[in-house]
Amino acid sequence: MGDVTYDLYLEMEPRFKYDVYEELKLKEGKYIVVTLHRDFNVDNKEKLEKIFKQLSKIAVEKKIVFPIHPRTKRRVQEFGLEEYLKDITVIEPVDYLNLMGLVKRCWKVITDSGGLQKEAYFAGKQAVVLMPDTGWRELVEVGWNRLADEENLYQSVMEDNYRDFSGGVYGKGNAAELIVEILCKTLNR
Repeated sequence: MGDVTYDLYLEMEPRFKYDVYEELKLKEGKYIVVTLHRDFNVDNKEKLEKIFKQLSKIAVEKKIVFPIHPRTKRRVQEFGLEEYLKDITVIEPVDYLNLMGLVKRCWKVITDSGGLQKEAYFAGKQAVVLMPDTGWRELVEVGWNRLADEENLYQSVMEDNYRDFSGGVYGKGNAAELIVEILCKTLNR
């Protein structure tokens, strides 16, 4: 059938904002958006340091834009890891519409957010998911998103693993119409 979250994405897409994109003078397809906030990634100093080392290595080759979550910011300060962020464009958290504007024009996404990995797919962007597993397993199975950890993040992002975006995993953006159609048929019986 389809997925109403794709319907919602399509409804919101014309409202995406590009203020942050323009303020940072970014170039389309030339940067990576990173979000990182899960406790299993940021609450352990050694793991977070390894993730930042991998991000620093990536930042030598691709610009990274990192709207830093308050939890992650606290851990960076608490663990004294600021040095790893010197080559990364760290910004304050942004609202949904600006985040999606950043995602819409990026090269790839690195995230541990459940929702963003799916929204990246809707935007036609691959996501490298910093999680041991994902609720959106179908995106990994079709080869669009990749699971990664603090040891293989650089390779997972920089490896030439481009896939043609075929869309369709979550329908055509008409799930709501199909649901109404089914309900009407059921009620008219």
